[in-house]
Amino acid sequence: MANNTYDAIVVGSGISGGWAAKELTEKGLKTIMLERGRDIKHVQDYVNANKNPWDFPHRGGRTQEMIQNYPVLKRDYPLNETNLDYWVNEKECPYVETKRFDWYRGYHVGGRSLMWGRHCYRHSDIDFEANAREGIAVDWPIRYKDIAPWYSYVEKFAGINGSNENFPGFPDAELMPAMPMNCVEKDVAERVRKHFNGTRIITNARIANITRPLEGRSACQYRNKCWLGCPFGAYFSTQSSTLPAAMKTGNLTLRPFSIVTKIIYDKDTQRAKGVEVLDAETNQTYEYYAKVVFLCASALNSTWILMNSATDIWPEGLGSSSGELGHNLMDHHFRCGASGKAEGYEDKYYFGRRPGGIYIPRFRNIGNDKRDYLRGFGYQGSASRQGWQRNIAELSVGAELKEALCEPGPWTLGLGAFGEILPYHENKVTLDKNVKDKWGLPVLNIDAEIKENEKKMRIDMMNDAAEMLEAAGLKDVKTYDNVYGFGQGIHEMGTARMGRDPKTSVLNGNNQVWDCKNVFVTDGACMTSASCVNPSLTYMALTARAADFAVSELKKGNL
Repeated sequence: MANNTYDAIVVGSGISGGWAAKELTEKGLKTIMLERGRDIKHVQDYVNANKNPWDFPHRGGRTQEMIQNYPVLKRDYPLNETNLDYWVNEKECPYVETKRFDWYRGYHVGGRSLMWGRHCYRHSDIDFEANAREGIAVDWPIRYKDIAPWYSYVEKFAGINGSNENFPGFPDAELMPAMPMNCVEKDVAERVRKHFNGTRIITNARIANITRPLEGRSACQYRNKCWLGCPFGAYFSTQSSTLPAAMKTGNLTLRPFSIVTKIIYDKDTQRAKGVEVLDAETNQTYEYYAKVVFLCASALNSTWILMNSATDIWPEGLGSSSGELGHNLMDHHFRCGASGKAEGYEDKYYFGRRPGGIYIPRFRNIGNDKRDYLRGFGYQGSASRQGWQRNIAELSVGAELKEALCEPGPWTLGLGAFGEILPYHENKVTLDKNVKDKWGLPVLNIDAEIKENEKKMRIDMMNDAAEMLEAAGLKDVKTYDNVYGFGQGIHEMGTARMGRDPKTSVLNGNNQVWDCKNVFVTDGACMTSASCVNPSLTYMALTARAADFAVSELKKGNL
């Protein structure tokens, strides 16, 4: 092994890991980024990016063999043949479900930054203050003003399109021109704003797809094939954005197939010396050393690494002295809302395949609105015309059917709600040493569920959607609840939360492990509460902020 000593180690290469690598290398640190899975090179390894549905053997669907091999992934939309190799082999990487938990993972360079939904919203002061105001869990150690400059910083580099609305609890951002709403969305938005006197708004979704060239990336082509990898670099991913920036410095070493099994802790200095790595291909063990370690392996995997580290000093792992490591697991509950038909637009259609839609910011439990539950929810949705796959009940077979299917169907508009889950201490992950993965490593046991607060919220999540659609004049409005499985939001958060007191939290306000100040955790594990907005933008901002702090502390000799 040519070199095993660096200034910094970054564990994981997804959204958080990519940002850590970019920031640390640009500030002059020789950095190694360790990724447990294979490398996926930008453009050349997006093997399905230019395929059409008819180019796939099963038209992009799923087979019985896939259903058998992927018992978790089959529970929702990710299981299909178009990008199956982006998802984890579940037989090689099992986990234990004390209660149902849908864990959708991507172990490769770029992680889930290649498959994410790309919605990017800032947490507001309402979110950062909620725990303290309501006496829930522990207080965030930061406020909006602490992270606002970092939101601006990462938004400008990542490239987010959307609209600023000056709406309470929905902070404005650094945005590229929005992808325009279609005719139905525009009309419904205007009617909703007018009917509710501006207390509810429909705006453009803020999506990390650029609408003008940025940093060598091309503007979005409206193909809506983002999950296949974008050869134009139009959406933000590690491959399109942060990795090229880090490589450009000459300070980054990328090592795929590197499973970090533990942090090497020096009890004399009370600092981490580095990490232990198991080569996923050869099963050889290596050690890498550095002055600072950034854990960005995704929420549950970063916590797994902490639990597996320094167990001779803390039996439950590094960072467990508070008793909170592994606890307070969160996600966003969804799969409920409403839809309806929009009449009078039969002569209208829309341009291309827009990879985003509309967004309705949270309006419950804000200002004078008080509900019988805490927190709130937002909506994502869109209007579209039904295609050839629709049912045409009045027709049977033959020429008339074929002709009808060549014409677009009726306009529909759907709203799907995303609600906040409170940070319950009993929602947790633990190490299960009786079950091992392909490499003989213990796996996680996940034990979490939504409670009465979330169940009460789901009633409003459906009824409020229907109320808005009916107010906007849509017909045949129906609510739905397709049943939520914890984890389906693919927004795992918590399990190594930030806080103000080492007795009640794992990390301090700079994302440092209280028990080991040169280890930083900046992925979803660090979250103290969930808000109801998609969390990835907050991971980016926290990572950039923590990297800036870490380099400053290194220069001062404090790490």
